[in-house]
Amino acid sequence: MNNLFNLKNKKILISGASGGIGRTTAKILSSIGADCVLIGRDEKRLEETLRGMHGGNHQVFAQDITEYDALKELVKQAVADGKPFDGMVHCAGIETVLPLKILKPEHFEKSFSINVIAGFELAKHVIKKKHFNENGGSLLFLSSVMGSVGSPVKAAYCSSKGALIGGMKALALELAPKKIRVNTVSPAMVVTGMSKALLAKVTDSEKEAILKAHPLGLGEPEDVAWVCAFLLSDASRWITGTDLKVDGGYTAQ
Repeated sequence: MNNLFNLKNKKILISGASGGIGRTTAKILSSIGADCVLIGRDEKRLEETLRGMHGGNHQVFAQDITEYDALKELVKQAVADGKPFDGMVHCAGIETVLPLKILKPEHFEKSFSINVIAGFELAKHVIKKKHFNENGGSLLFLSSVMGSVGSPVKAAYCSSKGALIGGMKALALELAPKKIRVNTVSPAMVVTGMSKALLAKVTDSEKEAILKAHPLGLGEPEDVAWVCAFLLSDASRWITGTDLKVDGGYTAQ
């Protein structure tokens, strides 16, 4: 039986690859055969990601993805080697934590520009004819459980992640005739530099409440990255329009 759960010779674009879940995803995808195109703002950190990856025809682009006009040329350069894309993972994102009385339009605009618009703009260029495998592939957007459930002082973040899920469903239907699957992955709290900094600031009782909200404990970047690998592989060829929660039981309560 063929091993469908591999990415041998598949070309995958990964935004937000300079750290956190994006970096771990790049490493894991490369370990199962993918050629990765890494995008992030910090070239030095992208190079650090690259050094931790398995061999392959990987590419690095230091680019602010909210500079939308630059994305068309970036994608064009990435496929200049003649090899089209087979998939994409939009991992780049920011988390805004502010109460409504302090939130300003620019806070919402920044959240949506990185979390939502940049991802859809990248997808628009990636799926162009000759840029994407004519046999189809997979697009992934990293959302959050906060896109489905609420949390105090996270209106900007929750609304942007919810928008990703809604947009994903529309794209799944639009791109199905091209055999391009579109899904979101929604983690709960994952142990990254950002979450460690948050946990260091809260009280013991608040920390206990956070841990209690995750019946299987906090996640690791690898827990999310392997789910992305599955959804990018041919093993998930009948899955589209789905928001897959990877949350240790957070939303089961």
